[in-house]
Amino acid sequence: MNTNDIIPLIKQPRKVTILSHRNPDGDALGSSLAMARMLTYIGHQVKVILPSEYPYYFDWLPDIEHVVIADSKVSYANTLVDECDLIICLDFNSLDRVDNVSQTIATVNKPILLIDHHQDPMPFATFMLSDPLASSTAELVYRFFEEVGLLHRVDAPIATCLLTGIITDTGSFKFNVNPLVFSIVSQLITKGVDYQQIQYNIFNNMSAKQLELLGYCLDQRMEIIPEWHAAIIGLNKADFQRYKIGRGDTEGIVNYPLMVGDIWMAVLVTEQQNLIKFSFRSKGDIAVNDLARNHFNGGGHKNAAGGSLQVSFPEALKQLKQHLPSVIQYSSL
Repeated sequence: MNTNDIIPLIKQPRKVTILSHRNPDGDALGSSLAMARMLTYIGHQVKVILPSEYPYYFDWLPDIEHVVIADSKVSYANTLVDECDLIICLDFNSLDRVDNVSQTIATVNKPILLIDHHQDPMPFATFMLSDPLASSTAELVYRFFEEVGLLHRVDAPIATCLLTGIITDTGSFKFNVNPLVFSIVSQLITKGVDYQQIQYNIFNNMSAKQLELLGYCLDQRMEIIPEWHAAIIGLNKADFQRYKIGRGDTEGIVNYPLMVGDIWMAVLVTEQQNLIKFSFRSKGDIAVNDLARNHFNGGGHKNAAGGSLQVSFPEALKQLKQHLPSVIQYSSL
């Protein structure tokens, strides 16, 4: 991306629509809300669109009450895209991640700025800041602010949003971190944020139902396969009905098997409506993004990826077990 090309679009007040992906996580929310507040500060009219509802445990983020959920306001969301002057896409690089507004994005004649850290971006954006080595999209938004001369406008609410994105996408600095990430975090902390409260809000905001579900998953639904150094947790439709599992209730469950020293890879398999979803996590050199991309219509990062299949739940588990050994065989911790 040539910064000189984007500066005129950012510096001149206009209508801006910010869009992130379905099932938004902390990085999608944090980067979008930080960008929205910054652009509002410098005179833009800004709307943030999410294709689907965000998890309740992010309710505390600044300005989140103003987000437009496309699932419940499809026509309004598409109108915002169609009538704006600039579209900013954050934390996704493929139009299939934005559901009901994907067709409008694909055909609209507007400048599109993409900021993202996932591999293999689709060529739908006019301007692109893409870095798969970045810890998070929130990190890239910070770097974008620096490039366009807006870093001095970062305040406590913006810093809170960016820290949320970085913390959640690095698992509280357990992966995808380097000296630059810690340097950015140190600068954000100087903006007057309550860092301890941010950490508490992210990691100590579980409901009683989530805790009960976690216990059930680890005790009844986890299969450890020692010879593959892998663990699989499977939740079918009956489990979803029994525990009334809603959006965000399974967040983080896939990480727990990795607390076992000789478990190198964990997979959460969930039976959704007409779809089986896979959430992959790994340690070290186990590249789960290749597994997701090659066999499960997905992708992601080396140690965190996702995918899906339109098959039955038993067939999904069967295919998963067919492909797991090859991942371990050609990797080393």
